[in-house]
Amino acid sequence: MKGLLAALQTESRKMRKSKMLLATILIFAFIAIMMGLLMLIAKHPELVGRSPTLAAKARIVGSADWPSYFGLLIQTVLALGPMGYGIVAAWVFGREYSDRVIKDLLALPVSRFEIVLSKFIIILIWSAILSIILFILGLLTGLAVNIPGWSNELALHSLFVFSGSAVLTILLVTPVAFFACVGRGYLLPIGFAFLTLIITQLAGVGVPGIMADFPWAIPALSSGIVVGPEIPKVGALSFFLLGLTSFLGLAATAAWWRFADQN
Repeated sequence: MKGLLAALQTESRKMRKSKMLLATILIFAFIAIMMGLLMLIAKHPELVGRSPTLAAKARIVGSADWPSYFGLLIQTVLALGPMGYGIVAAWVFGREYSDRVIKDLLALPVSRFEIVLSKFIIILIWSAILSIILFILGLLTGLAVNIPGWSNELALHSLFVFSGSAVLTILLVTPVAFFACVGRGYLLPIGFAFLTLIITQLAGVGVPGIMADFPWAIPALSSGIVVGPEIPKVGALSFFLLGLTSFLGLAATAAWWRFADQN
C-alpha cells in the first residue's frame, strides 16, 4: 500500500505540473461554451446574419430548449470522450517513453503493478475532472443563455445519463494505455482511439445490429441517444463485454510492464 501511495503522489504531481492538464481543461471548457453559443444562435437565428455556416451548425442543435441542450451535452461527452480521455491515457503512459525515463521509473523500489495501477487511478481522476468541467460549464452557459424548458427532473435525469455515459467511456481507455506501452509513445494509442471512434460511427450507419456487442458503441446505446428501428438494445452481455474489454486492457498493460523488455 505504501508503494501505491508513493506512486500516486508522484503521478499526481506530474499531472498537476504538466501543461497537458491545463490544455485539456481549456479544450473541454471551450467546447462547453461553444455549445451554449450554438444554442444562443438557435434561439436567435438573426444573430448569425448571412453566415450559412453558423446557421447550419445551429440547425444541428434542434430546438432551443433544455431537453435538446442536455441531449447535446450527452452527445458531446460520447463523441469527445473517446478522444479526450484517450489522449489523457496516451500521455500518462506514453510520456515515460517519449521522455526516456522508463528505465529510471522501473528502478524505483515500487512494484510495477502499483505503478500501473496508480497511473490508471490518475487517468480516472483526470477524466472525471474533464467530465465535470464539461457538464458544469455547459450548464452555466445554458443558464446564461436563458434556454427555456428547464425542470429539476430533467436536469437530474440528464446528469445521471451524462455521468453514466462518461463512466462507461472512461472504462474503455485501458486498451489505449496498452497501445501507448506497445508503441512506446503517443502516436499508436491516439491512432487506436481515433480508429475505434471511426469504427463506432461506421457500425452505427452500416451494421447497427452489431453495436450491442461492440464495446465502444455501448455507452451511446445505453444513453438512449442512438435510436431507430434497427438499433439493438443493450443487455447484460453488452455491459459484460465492455467490462471485459476494460479489464483485459488493464491486465495487458500490467503484463507488458511486468514481462516486456523495456530496453
